[in-house]
Amino acid sequence: QLQLAESGGGLVQPGGSLRLSCAASGSTLDGYAIGWFRQAPGKEREGVLCISSSDTTIVYAASVKGRFTISRDNAKSTVYLQMNSLKPGDTAIYYCAAQETCDYVPRDFGPWGQGTHVTVSP
Repeated sequence: QLQLAESGGGLVQPGGSLRLSCAASGSTLDGYAIGWFRQAPGKEREGVLCISSSDTTIVYAASVKGRFTISRDNAKSTVYLQMNSLKPGDTAIYYCAAQETCDYVPRDFGPWGQGTHVTVSP
């Protein structure tokens, strides 16, 4: 059974970069779309980016366009979220989750990892 685990979060200054990883176990990522989501304090979980099984990127959050990219390495069973030009508004817990395609709302994705904290602050 597919399980996902996020890593790579931390504290970064505005304008900095981080790369998050979403590592799969129990199954390969072949055939899955993987989405990155985030939840800021007091806010609902929102989609950030999604990568389909055929490597098509779907942008859920317009605020990250041009700053964040998503990629996958099926051989390593890992999906990455490269975050550049980070802003305080990007502060959140970041999660990855799987589905057949990217055409689902966040609640229909699963399984979910435990999340990784990203804090953007001077």
